[in-house]
Amino acid sequence: MTSIPHGTPGEGDPLRALGLEQLRRRTSMKWRTYPEDVLPLWVAEMDVPLAGPVVRAVTDALALGDTGYPAGTAYAEALAAFAAARWNWDGIAVERTAIVPDVMLGVVEMIKLVTGPGDPVIVNPPVYPPFFQFVTHMDRRVVEAPLGADRRLDPAALEEAFRQATAGAGPAASRRAAYLLCSPHNPTGTVHTAAELTAVAALAERYGVRVVADEIHAPLVTLGVPFVPYLSVPGAESGLSLMSASKGWNLAGLKAAVALAGPKAAADLDRLPEEVGHGPSHIGVIAHTAALREGTGWLDALLAGLQANRTLLAALLTEHLPAIRPQPAEATCLAWLDCRALGLGDDPAQVFLDRGRVALSSGLPFGTGGAGHVRLNLATSPEILTEGVRRMAAALT
Repeated sequence: MTSIPHGTPGEGDPLRALGLEQLRRRTSMKWRTYPEDVLPLWVAEMDVPLAGPVVRAVTDALALGDTGYPAGTAYAEALAAFAAARWNWDGIAVERTAIVPDVMLGVVEMIKLVTGPGDPVIVNPPVYPPFFQFVTHMDRRVVEAPLGADRRLDPAALEEAFRQATAGAGPAASRRAAYLLCSPHNPTGTVHTAAELTAVAALAERYGVRVVADEIHAPLVTLGVPFVPYLSVPGAESGLSLMSASKGWNLAGLKAAVALAGPKAAADLDRLPEEVGHGPSHIGVIAHTAALREGTGWLDALLAGLQANRTLLAALLTEHLPAIRPQPAEATCLAWLDCRALGLGDDPAQVFLDRGRVALSSGLPFGTGGAGHVRLNLATSPEILTEGVRRMAAALT
């Protein structure tokens, strides 16, 4: 399976399109959580204008008054075409999909389908904090299988977590467990290989663990790096996946996502309550569909800009904060930075905020392996990124 770039060449880098004054007019979480003297480089919102096809599709819908309830399979069809062109994967069967409000609410519904109250859900910390929050809020218990020192899946840790999750008294059929896989991984930007995911599927089959894959960052895999959908690997037929255009095209405020089932999980997806399909925004579905169908040129320009920012960040850290040595990420718009050598304690993000007036995501909520780390959002202009690192360095003086 190869990664195939598509889209219209020559689009400008959307990360260079907006200045700080324009961005501060935004009213979303990124720009309203902190005072105006704080430079926000934290939550995964991107400092970009929307792709032209998305703007046109939403504008046309509003002009038509097409603001009712979502219907149809256009989103799933667009995702299937995108997956075939982008990832050389033709495995999305529209009849085994459902529209859900967003990826995390979709994750909740998928876990409800395959587990019950009190059942274990395995995660790979450090990992996206809502994995812990949503799992515990639905009365499931978290079992950790931490990433290895190389920031990749640790097969031994994963097998031990599967063994623990499925051990206990009673018939095997009553010992239900799920594995919430983050692919690509947030916050490290790790892209799991076909071999790694095939090993996951084999372990899941051996222990009777149901895999639910959060693949929201799949469109943000660096060009030239192969993204492997979990449901494409041998043995993943009983898996479930959530995909969305929200991260790739900065559409988090336009709620919609697609749940996908492997062939052996179709009956599970059929049990999804009807009311779940009422949660997505119809305008969101329209926007996401347009992004997948017509926004690949914009996406490719964004990916090039993100890669340039990764290179810039490495140079800036070498110059201003050489004790932080970033490990190159292959996906997401995020950088996971090990700040332990700076001697700032378990929560360096708080120090950078208090002393440098730059907001980063604290590593602590990401679970085991998060202490002493911060997550930085690269999806901004080179000028803002440069100022952000300058402020981080100033916090140490």
